[in-house]
Amino acid sequence: MQLYLSDRTLVLEGELNKLTVPIAAKELKATIKQNPVTMIDLSRISMIDSAGVAFLEELQLYLAPKTTLLLIKGASSNVQAVIDTFSSSDSLRITKERKKGYFEEVGEKFINFCQELYSGLTLASEIFYYSGVGLFSRKGQRKGSLTQQATQLGSQALPIVALLSLIVGFIIALQSGVQLQNFGANVFIADLLAITTVREMGPLITAIIVAGRSGSSIAAEIATMQVTEEIDALKMMALNPIRYVVVPKFHAITIVMPILVMFSVLVSEFGGALIAIGLLDIAPETFISRSIAMISIKDIIVSFGKSIWFAWVIVIIGAYYGFQVKGGAEGVGKATTSAVVSSIFGVIVFDAIFSLLYL
Repeated sequence: MQLYLSDRTLVLEGELNKLTVPIAAKELKATIKQNPVTMIDLSRISMIDSAGVAFLEELQLYLAPKTTLLLIKGASSNVQAVIDTFSSSDSLRITKERKKGYFEEVGEKFINFCQELYSGLTLASEIFYYSGVGLFSRKGQRKGSLTQQATQLGSQALPIVALLSLIVGFIIALQSGVQLQNFGANVFIADLLAITTVREMGPLITAIIVAGRSGSSIAAEIATMQVTEEIDALKMMALNPIRYVVVPKFHAITIVMPILVMFSVLVSEFGGALIAIGLLDIAPETFISRSIAMISIKDIIVSFGKSIWFAWVIVIIGAYYGFQVKGGAEGVGKATTSAVVSSIFGVIVFDAIFSLLYL
């Protein structure tokens, strides 16, 4: 049995029976605190008995002085039948949800999107601010947290980055080399592979790997801390959660991401060289010289700039979904999944924007 507050709606989830009522009663006061409650949502209640009905009646009496109107909504037919059987006359006021119109749904989704966008931008601004402050003051951060996060987000990601980068370079050289060979332009495989890996595939593939591996870890860690009330404990100890939890990750991924991208580019070039030298009969000296000649300082700056921006996107999105989690273990799973999907989507969108701006 779980209960949590969403806006002014108290959401009850699970089974509400004689075994779970004592637990719910203990969690009730800590959940609602001083926040007003105008609605009780029973849509997530799977089973209720007479003890649960009595709990709802006591809950109504407890909340009555704090609200002028308390409504109960979302009860399933089975739950509603039990409430009607065991509740006192008119003691529980059940409301049936009116079906929303099309424009109401569109408006509600737009308002929710604006609220989420505002929350995300607010969190991003706080992360950037405290990250800037953290460069000059280590106050409010654990000792050695930067090194720990750099190891977790950086060095431990090297094997998977190396494996996928090698395969990507191998495939690009193989597929494009076969086509170039038809025109007798085998030597241009070095040019194609160099510009592709440095400007696009290196940063993009690395960012997607980090989003799936480290972005999920960031979201899951913060979401778990939120569910287990560790975030509230940090606030009670006068520690800013963003500065204590997020800033070390932000600094670490900013440092290690360009290194991972550079490593990915080198491994991809090696994978492409295996095809160019072994299958297309290109001399190693020719492959290396043409690859270096094709890469300019601008390409390297754009590549590293993209990698740092992608790293910031991954951390901010992971932290956002972690702090927004609701519910228990199920909420942590949903937050982690949403963080990974949103991070990969954000990386791809920003990569397209960079490609348009720096052709």
